[in-house]
Amino acid sequence: MQNDQSLIPNPSQPTPYSPSTNPTHPTAQNPQPNPAATAVDSTQNLATPTSQPQLGFAPSAPGTAPRAHNQPLASPLTAEDLAPRRHGWVETVALVFACLIAITFAGLFIWKYMEWDTVKTDVDGQIDAAVAIAVSENTAKLENEFTEREKYPYKTFSGPSDYGSLSFEYPKTWNVYIAKDAASGGDFEAYLNPGEVQPVSTTTINALRVMIQNQSFDSVIRTYDTALRNGTVAVSTRNIGSAVANIYTGEISRNLRGAVAIFKIRDKTVVLQTDAELFLDEFYKLLDTVTFVE
Repeated sequence: MQNDQSLIPNPSQPTPYSPSTNPTHPTAQNPQPNPAATAVDSTQNLATPTSQPQLGFAPSAPGTAPRAHNQPLASPLTAEDLAPRRHGWVETVALVFACLIAITFAGLFIWKYMEWDTVKTDVDGQIDAAVAIAVSENTAKLENEFTEREKYPYKTFSGPSDYGSLSFEYPKTWNVYIAKDAASGGDFEAYLNPGEVQPVSTTTINALRVMIQNQSFDSVIRTYDTALRNGTVAVSTRNIGSAVANIYTGEISRNLRGAVAIFKIRDKTVVLQTDAELFLDEFYKLLDTVTFVE
């Protein structure tokens, strides 16, 4: 058969070149490793690292690119590899928790501050209202007192402090004229009368004469002895303050009918006199209000 004979090599024809038959070819000296011999055992633990990886290319499946022999094989993650991730997760949770606490405290602070501001505003309003009420009540009280004082028909007379601070109440319709203030010593003299004070003399009539004399009590009352003997005046005693006063009534002076009260303060003698019987009622009321310092 012709076709079968063509397959028989002809000794005269040169033999095709084959690297495996050339002992000098590098491939013949270093033959390719058998894939079946170098294939990785599927039962081998891939997690066990190779202590000294060989250089070259590791065998790979047919039709795929060769893999570098020194490229480490994929291995499962160990506890040491997972530790940094676990630590980062814990820190994140702690940070979120701290932020929530901070936000909570900030909210509580704002809430308490608003409550405090509301309470403070309310307290300030109550204080202002109480102050306004107190001022209004005090103003009303002062106005009432002023009105009562205006209704009260008397004023207060005050004598010099060096002369016992003699004082008494007199009708507020009376005017006061101080003739001698005893600032440099001597006698004190004051005159009171409704409207204008009359010129001072032994014949003019004033509602009240006030005299504090630098004389003894006995020497002053002695001037009324003649009138007592003549019967033109009558005498009685009356308590004025802490003193016992002699009260002379009748014709106390030429053309003057009234009353005179004489009593002692310290080393001085006080003489209170009304020049007309018209003022006797006010005169006796006045004597009931006399005060002085012994």
